Amino acid sequence: CLYAEDAGIFAKEQFYHYLKSFRPENMRVALRELFRALDTPPESRDRFMEGKLAEFPYVNGALFREKEGETVPPISEKTAEILLTRASLGFDWSEISPTIFGAVFESTLNPETRRKGGMHYTSIENIHKVIDPLFMDSLNDEFAAICATKNVAARNGKLEAFQKKLGSLKFLDPACGSGNFLTETYASLRKLENKCVKLRLGRDSALDVFGDQFKIHVNIDQFYGIEINDFAVNVAKTALWIAENQMMEATAEILHRNLEFLPLKTNATIVEGNALRMDWERLHEYEPEPTFFADRVNVVSPGDIDPKRTMTVEDPTRHYESVTVVTDSLHIGKPEERKCEKRRYDYIMGNPPFVGARLMSADQKSDVECVFGKMKNAGNLDYVSCWYRKTVDLVKRTQAKAALVSTNSITQGEQPAILWKPFFKEGVRIDFAYRTFRWDSESENKAHVHCVIIGFSASKNAPASPKRIFLPDGTAIQAKNINAYLMDAADVLVESRAKPLCDAPSLVFGSMPNDGGFLSDWSDEARNDVVTHHPTAVALFRRFIGATEFINNRVRWCLWLQDISPAAIRAVTPVMEAVSKVQKMRAESSRTSTRKLAQSPTLFGEIRQPDSDYLIVPRHSSENRKYIPLGYYHADVICGDSCMVLPSATLYHFGVLTSAIHMAWMRAVAGRLKSDYRYSSKLVYNNFPWPEKIGDEAKRRIEETAQAILDARAKYPDSSLADLYDELTMPQELRKAHRENDRAVMDAYGFSSKMGEDEIVAELFGLYAKLAK
Repeated sequence: CLYAEDAGIFAKEQFYHYLKSFRPENMRVALRELFRALDTPPESRDRFMEGKLAEFPYVNGALFREKEGETVPPISEKTAEILLTRASLGFDWSEISPTIFGAVFESTLNPETRRKGGMHYTSIENIHKVIDPLFMDSLNDEFAAICATKNVAARNGKLEAFQKKLGSLKFLDPACGSGNFLTETYASLRKLENKCVKLRLGRDSALDVFGDQFKIHVNIDQFYGIEINDFAVNVAKTALWIAENQMMEATAEILHRNLEFLPLKTNATIVEGNALRMDWERLHEYEPEPTFFADRVNVVSPGDIDPKRTMTVEDPTRHYESVTVVTDSLHIGKPEERKCEKRRYDYIMGNPPFVGARLMSADQKSDVECVFGKMKNAGNLDYVSCWYRKTVDLVKRTQAKAALVSTNSITQGEQPAILWKPFFKEGVRIDFAYRTFRWDSESENKAHVHCVIIGFSASKNAPASPKRIFLPDGTAIQAKNINAYLMDAADVLVESRAKPLCDAPSLVFGSMPNDGGFLSDWSDEARNDVVTHHPTAVALFRRFIGATEFINNRVRWCLWLQDISPAAIRAVTPVMEAVSKVQKMRAESSRTSTRKLAQSPTLFGEIRQPDSDYLIVPRHSSENRKYIPLGYYHADVICGDSCMVLPSATLYHFGVLTSAIHMAWMRAVAGRLKSDYRYSSKLVYNNFPWPEKIGDEAKRRIEETAQAILDARAKYPDSSLADLYDELTMPQELRKAHRENDRAVMDAYGFSSKMGEDEIVAELFGLYAKLAK
């Protein structure tokens, strides 16, 4: 209503003056009466309706229809002041972008609601990352080709056909939220149609070119959405109608002719419900039944109206024998007839909820089971995977194409093999993809999540199109094939493996304290205080190294009481207090396995400390580093489970693992924590294809370059690995040592030094496929 009075749909300030005439305590009733009037045709209104109310136009489209159980809330004096002064007189709604309603809707939700629902609303820029490569680029190219036609008559014929094509396309957003994808798609298509109209018109008058039968082909009843939040459904419908009005005004300016907007003649199908429990091809079955039914229905176009045959339906509950209906889109018929038709979509798009596999509610986990059934490891998939499964079920039977925004985790770690293996078997192909980038909403409380966009279709149905991979810097590369890791490589899927694929030592987790920090988290100061008062306690402490301590060169100590006599432990009071706290913490745990550990409170929960020197690999590392820092430690230093250890690792092993080749493999297949690397022994290390049949000379060269890396580090004893591997502060001799090591490892694989990372990964996938047979 606020928009309508500023955009000329209502009279100027009509809504303001109507509402102003009521006291705040009466505004609730006044609004309900207004909404009822807006939903009632003039001929069906109470003939004694109050004047100000009767002056409002009939809107149609059920926008103002009150659902059962819904009501307008009471209006306080503060709310009335906001509505009248700040939102009505104090603001011009006529030029507002319809997509801003997504941000408005998001601002009504508290952060916990957004988090649990995985809700992330969308900027115009990010919407176009989805819809441009999915369909807008090809439509714009088609329009440009038509514009190049020199014969005007032939060109105009093509333009008219192109307009009809635009008006025939069907779009579905199965997680539409506040409708931003649908609204921006509608606006983009209408802008393209307006270009067609303007070009066809040329310098002639609209009457000469189109006569009195001018028709806008793109309309909002081409758009379908599913949304679980009832308020968001209404926001989406409102945004689409506002977009329709704005685009109609733009068309009217081109034609130099007024176009009637009310009553609304089209209606987007935005259905409220759980998309994962619905048949997307039968959305009409989830809408309210038609207003009326008839045994015989005559459907006529607006140009064929015979007033003598037209019948006004005043009682929507009555059954008529024969009714003449003026419509282009409304399905009229008996209920059983509506159950038969299936909706075919040309494009499926959207931004489904982002909820991790370990963060889902009980209802969401039930949804996953409903969608995937008893599929192995489905419980390890993110919630967004359900929309992929439902979309694939639809596109593999049609020529539809799809593009969905997703958390980047479905292309990393263990999820690609689980999710994409069955899809590829079913004939699905990836047409385009955006690699990991940060997804920002337009709301004030921006939610920063790391996303990918994947466009896909069924290879046997949809026409092939050039494959493109969009990089985080905005550039695009042409690809022969896009695999589940969004690499230009074969459709190889890396699955969890218990032992190394090649002849390599086993990489294992460090020891897990499971102690509440009472054994494993002692500062230099705390440890020295104990040793000062209890000199014999020096034998009870060991240096402790976790990922943070390793990368940042921090000192931390732990109580390592394995093989220590009970008497030695009991002699040190602070140590006994720590052991007692460990016992209490474990005994009170909700986990059975932890409660059992209460019987051995002097020991770490899981002990995997090597007897020899070992190579340490942090499980998590910043994406900003070209190389994950690796390093050697003596067996006396206890390694925690935030790192992994490679016992008895040679310089050759260190050289290969710290090389650009191994880092490229890691970046392709490792999981991520947001965007940081999450190194895994079962996925990254155990599946890594080491150089085949490497000669002694090649191995010796790698050992030399590996030692050179350690020597370069040793020149800066006061610098942490975080300092040394920061791209801004990395010493030149260390950078040079790594380059030499990279060349040595590249030569061992027989790779050209000019190969880029994508080419390296493609070759590694090929080696993996051969070795994994």
